[in-house]
Amino acid sequence: MINESAVFWSRVLTELTLSFHIIYATIGVGIPLMIMIAQWVGYKNKDEHYILLARRWARGFVITVAVGVVTGTAIGLQLSLLWPNFMQLAGQVIALPLFMETFAFFFEAIFLGIYLYTWDRFDSQRKHMLLLIPVAIGASMSAVFITIVNAFMNAPQGFEMLNGELVNIQPLVAMFNPAMPTKVAHVLVSAYMTSAFVLASIAAFRLLKGSNHIYHKKALFLLMKLGLIFSIATAIIGDFSGKYLAEYQPEKLAAAEWHFETEEGAPLVLLGFLNDEEEITYSIRIPYALSILAHGNPMAEVVGLEEFPEDEIPPLYIHYLFNIMVFIGMFMILVSIIYLAGIWRGWSFIKAKWFRWGIVTGGPLSIIAIEAGWWLAEVGRQPWILRGIMRTEEGATTSGQVDLMFMLFCLLYLVLGIGSVVVLRRMFRSNSIEQEIADRKSLKAGEGQ
Repeated sequence: MINESAVFWSRVLTELTLSFHIIYATIGVGIPLMIMIAQWVGYKNKDEHYILLARRWARGFVITVAVGVVTGTAIGLQLSLLWPNFMQLAGQVIALPLFMETFAFFFEAIFLGIYLYTWDRFDSQRKHMLLLIPVAIGASMSAVFITIVNAFMNAPQGFEMLNGELVNIQPLVAMFNPAMPTKVAHVLVSAYMTSAFVLASIAAFRLLKGSNHIYHKKALFLLMKLGLIFSIATAIIGDFSGKYLAEYQPEKLAAAEWHFETEEGAPLVLLGFLNDEEEITYSIRIPYALSILAHGNPMAEVVGLEEFPEDEIPPLYIHYLFNIMVFIGMFMILVSIIYLAGIWRGWSFIKAKWFRWGIVTGGPLSIIAIEAGWWLAEVGRQPWILRGIMRTEEGATTSGQVDLMFMLFCLLYLVLGIGSVVVLRRMFRSNSIEQEIADRKSLKAGEGQ
């Protein structure tokens, strides 16, 4: 028995939770690497400003971790409450990566706690910096294991079906499914990219607001370099993802590209509008680009939506999600290239307000790209919750109380979102970089007497 109202609210609540959690999860994966790199640069160059970058980022990172723990716990709760049929079927397969994700988080948290409470207690910054290695590894491995669960939902394997149940389960085979390499790589690299651009936008904003301190300039330069590296890596991995989809989820690729008819030398469709007759208007078509994306061959055949049953075609609005992700990525690559070239060539306009505002917008835009990417990944799998085995409506609860649960979680996320922003603003407003540098100088002077 399927309760359509329960299915609808279950999907909406899960979408809300994932959309909110992905912000903190992405920052939680990327920031530890930024902290480690900043402290390594500071140690290597004996530069106190980079050491302070690591120190101040670590303080803010704790707040995002706390919120991420709450929203991550909510996801685990909702898997059991909202999708009990799915968990009953696939729970024993995904139990191992879910357990490993929890283990990775505790591994990260233990060393993060040691790192935070041992500032200025080591005779060498190098020894203190080494504590960041398990923090960064733990944060990234958390993302790896939870993404493996999502990859399994897209490419289930490592079991046999017998009378509607999964038997002869091989957890490692299930974990290392065809979707895993590209999904894991894309999640990790895009998290590093997003974290770099979010922190860069904060540094650029401080410069716009009149703080001309060298600390912010060094932060911006370091982060734009890292952002460029990881944004290019994200684009390259995105190309591999397209080739994965062409082989294993061709219906998702065709829906995202509005590719209706199977053909050779298929063009890539960007932007545009789709009418009721499935005619595309006001679009940009790049000849042969879809064949190159799908198979690396400009004349390769790309399967169209006409090859699939109508009830197995993902919603066609995922085309817009793909466009949002691609254009934001292109914008951030362009901005970071211009900024770094401007530093190298001495272009004065990179210090102009309009250009710095472009960098500031890069932070929110990167978050939007992450959201669009996750919506594309999840909506593009529809109508399946476990591709080819269980449809989304079959995995949902039949409870009539999901709408009430939705309202309660909306309130929770509103409190968490506003609370985290208020705490972070107060934390850094009451302790400006100028004041912290002065305090550290006074402390060192006092220790030297």
